Amino acid sequence: MPRRKKNAVGRGKRNHERVSDDERVEFSGSDQIEEHDDGIFHVRRLTGSSSVKSYRCPGCDQMIPKATPHVVAWLEHDAETRRHWHTPCWSARGRRAPKVERSRNAPKF
Repeated sequence: MPRRKKNAVGRGKRNHERVSDDERVEFSGSDQIEEHDDGIFHVRRLTGSSSVKSYRCPGCDQMIPKATPHVVAWLEHDAETRRHWHTPCWSARGRRAPKVERSRNAPKF
């Protein structure tokens, strides 16, 4: 009997047990490493084609609509700091003052 090839997306797991993007965040080969004054960051540039939800950019405190190209960045050893940024906001983050982050329960407007 021939061997079955493992499912690369699910790492051999069944379809309903696939590893989510959040769990896979540190293991992508398409990440770039960028060194900044505040640390070493993993940076992933997304086309937005697979984006299914909106995110709030910490650089400008505005929404990144779904299906919009953007950047995901996090500190090298801390995936909990992962944030979705507009591409220009990430590029200009060293030249801008930080925006005040809203709490999760704060009103949107």
